[in-house]
Amino acid sequence: MKKKIRVRDIIILQLVIILYTGSSIMAKFAAAQELFSLPFLLFYGGEIMILGIYAICWQQIIKRFELSIAYANRAMVLVWSLLWAVVIFHDRVTVRNLAGIALVIAGTVIVNTAGEEAEQ
Repeated sequence: MKKKIRVRDIIILQLVIILYTGSSIMAKFAAAQELFSLPFLLFYGGEIMILGIYAICWQQIIKRFELSIAYANRAMVLVWSLLWAVVIFHDRVTVRNLAGIALVIAGTVIVNTAGEEAEQ
């Protein structure tokens, strides 16, 4: 049985998820470059490096959390990706995007709090 989830652990989990979204940012930057040019290779290499670091961090995360909770929180990738799309790439946000994000956040909160209620 895993220990009780603390806010600090959730923050660490979210930081690892944010790290993972960095690979998508690098991929988008790489896609804008000429194939096999130096900038393309640098962005692509950065993407691979971020994924490697993420893999190591994810192994540490699943030691702290039940797997179902860790994977439910991984859905927050959508929230962080939408934020980066707006901030970095100046994409537009639609009402459907916001509705989807609200569902993801609600589901993540339910999964995180359901484990605590079951233990009580």
